[in-house]
Amino acid sequence: MNFFRGLAGIAKGMSVTLREMFAPTIVENYPDGPGPYKGAKFQERFRGLHVLQRDDSGLEKCVACFLCAAACPSNCIYIEAAENTAEHRVSGAERYARVYNIDYNRCIFCGYCVEACPTDAITHGHGFELATLNASTLVYRKEQLLAPMAEQLRTARDREELRAHAPEMLR
Repeated sequence: MNFFRGLAGIAKGMSVTLREMFAPTIVENYPDGPGPYKGAKFQERFRGLHVLQRDDSGLEKCVACFLCAAACPSNCIYIEAAENTAEHRVSGAERYARVYNIDYNRCIFCGYCVEACPTDAITHGHGFELATLNASTLVYRKEQLLAPMAEQLRTARDREELRAHAPEMLR
């Protein structure tokens, strides 16, 4: 009796396998799709490549408080702080992150760094193509992580720099 029950279970499992084997394959249009994500669809909670955010005036939000590095269980965030000056203003606070590196060889995308940040300077973006054959390219520097500056802020900031350093060029 147990033999026939076992045989019935195997037959049921094989029927599912055979049915799925001959069903048509449904694929996403990922590599050739439209848009910046090439057709890939993301859930809102997807944790991808980190992004260092800017405030409304184009300054970096990171104040180099080191809370993200302290919260990271894999110890993959490295920060060096520097002081803001009146001539060289990088963030809205008195300090800024001169060096901000994330080693994606070690990162487990847990989100603790995002939760620990008091200024919402670091967030998870939707970048997902991190694969590489060279492990040294998985250490992302601050320049790679910074959110791009809005075009209108970039041109206004360039004009202000020209006024400060070369006012004769604006005439």
